[in-house]
Amino acid sequence: MGNPLFPLIISLLVSIGFGYPSAFLANRLNIMDIPGTAPHKKHARPTPLAGGILLTITLATAAFIFRQQLNREILTVFAGASVVFLFGLWDDYKGLSARPKLIGQLIAVATLVFFGVQVHFMTVLSDAGYISILAARVLNILVTLFWVIGITNAVNMVDSMDGIVAGLGVIAFAFFMGATILAHQTALTIWSAALLGISAGLYFWNKMAAKFFLGDSGTQTLGFLLASFGIMYNPLNRNPESSWIVPIMLLGIPIFDTTLVVLSRIKRKQAVGSGRRDHTYHRLIALGFSPRLAVSITHLAALLISCLAFLSLYLPPFAAILFFVLTILCGVITLLWLERKPTLDEQPEGNHLA
Repeated sequence: MGNPLFPLIISLLVSIGFGYPSAFLANRLNIMDIPGTAPHKKHARPTPLAGGILLTITLATAAFIFRQQLNREILTVFAGASVVFLFGLWDDYKGLSARPKLIGQLIAVATLVFFGVQVHFMTVLSDAGYISILAARVLNILVTLFWVIGITNAVNMVDSMDGIVAGLGVIAFAFFMGATILAHQTALTIWSAALLGISAGLYFWNKMAAKFFLGDSGTQTLGFLLASFGIMYNPLNRNPESSWIVPIMLLGIPIFDTTLVVLSRIKRKQAVGSGRRDHTYHRLIALGFSPRLAVSITHLAALLISCLAFLSLYLPPFAAILFFVLTILCGVITLLWLERKPTLDEQPEGNHLA
């Protein structure tokens, strides 16, 4: 059971096999995305929001089959993910405001912190005598809170077209699997492989077969799992001064997209949480790219940044951080360039490829 190929294949097969039942269940429960209910909802017909249901069913099946690889940390993350899923499913059904969704995410993060799944790098400052132990503990909790809630919502926000989030999940979990193999974190390798298989199954149903959307229950749960895996990843025999950049770079595209959207909406005096066509994907469409090419560009950028993250594991700390800073600089330049371009909502209909 230590071979990651088994959970990858089994999770992929289960997610493929339960695609239709998940869509049927979402339909029967009236968990549907209705066209025209928001400015960015341009799809042609009511579509099941079944991604979270399929993710949860497949992950529960994998947890039963590979229960020997369920340690305390993994169980804690799955418990938190269950909370995020339930609140996301509630949102898919009723359409919640931001406050109850945030409450659900806070409960999930509190679950992580209570059972010890949190960042610990602020302890270095207390060990060096710069701050007290209590201050370091508080900072660790605050950073954990910011990271998990930030990434959870960033992954949710980047879901602007079929296949984007599932594809990003495939890329990120593939690199997590490789990185945890190097770090000899067997359990994390197994579950990275399982979630790689699940993400591939979600990509099949969401993009290739176009049978359902991921919904908040799917995107938020996937984002929470990605953020949590970033916390649990511990690069054995790698430079601690620079290895912290790996999870950030693996999730660089959701972070970039969220930063772009937030800054753009603040500049235009729009509500940050409003549903608009101003994401990275939409701006590529506004520039004249086809939907397929816009999604491919997003995934290729994520793949490139992930390769740089993987490369940084083999570099001295200074070179790795230099790579990181240069990547951020390129991201800032791209962000400023895209932000100056009209959003899809600001263009007259017919002036872009739909």
